[in-house]
Amino acid sequence: MRLLSLVALFALPAFAFAQKEAAVKSAGAHADANWPTALKIWDWAEPGYQEKKSADALAEIAEKAGFKVTRGVAKIPTAFTAEFGSGKPVIGIMGEFDALPQLAQDAVPFRQPRKGGNGYGHACGHHLFGTASLSASIAIAEQIKAGKITGTVRFYRCAADEGGAAKVFMARAGLFDDCDVALHWHPGARNSAGDQTCLARVAVKFRFHGTAAHAAGAPDKGRSALDALLLTMHAVELLREHTPDGTRLHHTVTGGGAANVVPEFAEGFFYVRHPKADVVQKLYPRVLKCAQAGALATETRLEVNYLGGTMEILPNDALAEIAKKNLTALNDLKYDAEETKFAVRLRETFPDKAPPLDDLARVFDVSGKSSGGSTDVGDVSWIVPVVGFSTACWVPGTPGHSWQAVACGGTTIAKKGMNLAARTLAATAHDLLTDADLRNDAKAEHKKRLDGRKYTAMLEKDQPPPLDYRDPPKK
Repeated sequence: MRLLSLVALFALPAFAFAQKEAAVKSAGAHADANWPTALKIWDWAEPGYQEKKSADALAEIAEKAGFKVTRGVAKIPTAFTAEFGSGKPVIGIMGEFDALPQLAQDAVPFRQPRKGGNGYGHACGHHLFGTASLSASIAIAEQIKAGKITGTVRFYRCAADEGGAAKVFMARAGLFDDCDVALHWHPGARNSAGDQTCLARVAVKFRFHGTAAHAAGAPDKGRSALDALLLTMHAVELLREHTPDGTRLHHTVTGGGAANVVPEFAEGFFYVRHPKADVVQKLYPRVLKCAQAGALATETRLEVNYLGGTMEILPNDALAEIAKKNLTALNDLKYDAEETKFAVRLRETFPDKAPPLDDLARVFDVSGKSSGGSTDVGDVSWIVPVVGFSTACWVPGTPGHSWQAVACGGTTIAKKGMNLAARTLAATAHDLLTDADLRNDAKAEHKKRLDGRKYTAMLEKDQPPPLDYRDPPKK
């Protein structure tokens, strides 16, 4: 690291310098030691709410480190909390573990789907997310155990970020209520920090039930569930023109039947997104009307499986500055010859011109911007001040949710990014545990951004977690 960066990071009294340096070094060491676990999670590539092996692997690491592990929180079998220390302040560190469908890929710089398995791949790097967050939590726990700092560190093992919104159910269960600050990070194609926000989102599955018939011999006897779904999708496409700027509407067919039978069942998965949750809540009933119209026009029955929604992230500039300072000071990413060879070959597959590999040395300021995606971290940010950042775990220019991201995730390129994330989390958590003024500034900004608004989860009354949302469609 550059001397200037070290000075910026450790502009502290000698004893505080030693403590923070020890926490950072320990986090890096634990990240390296836990890399085999990250690779196992990458290999398992378990879907949301089904990450049993991934959850067990990290829970065992936490228990061996002396954490109090509470499994199955918020009625989610694969979610847990792992806590070390006692009393205030309480610093939460979040981690995720779910993979994405149809993105199985070997760790090679060309398209080569993995054979066997379930067809899923870690195209969002969540195998790194949870592992780095736990590694940082253990490093902070060591400082608490040694009497160097006081307070509590709590690791949140959060299931099903990709459409399952486990953190919303964890928030509703009150698991974040006593936190002073919550930290998160995300794998990416570059290092970035700042008071970034995201899109709010509602997810829903529309299921249509019709009447089967021979598609050639007696089509008049049938009532096509697939027709109902296609009409719904067409209506949603027409709706786009009449929605507020920034709206995003997505859909896909998850079940549609056979060509020679009038389909008696069809299912579609729909997202509604906008930068503001209150706008999403107004848009969803309009999308629902599209589905109701599709059912009416085809004389089929509509079944609505509402999966819930996620809020936009409330930014926190006070916290973002701390994370950005630490990430900038600790960034030491560079590729060796083998990694460079992999990166050059992979970049040939990108749809657009890739940025230079030298971007690894930079930390991009994303203050005031939106990630363009959605995350259930948003709900946590309405309860407690939250800060996040991204580290380059993929080759610069790699698109998210792509096979290229999966490929990078199984290489030492990902390991280096994960290590940087663990060290940055540990440094930031240490700052927040030892400086009450930083925590108070973050809380004051959080209160100001809330502006008197109260958090209400975008869930139906008594709605359970959709534990089967990644299952094949059922009639």
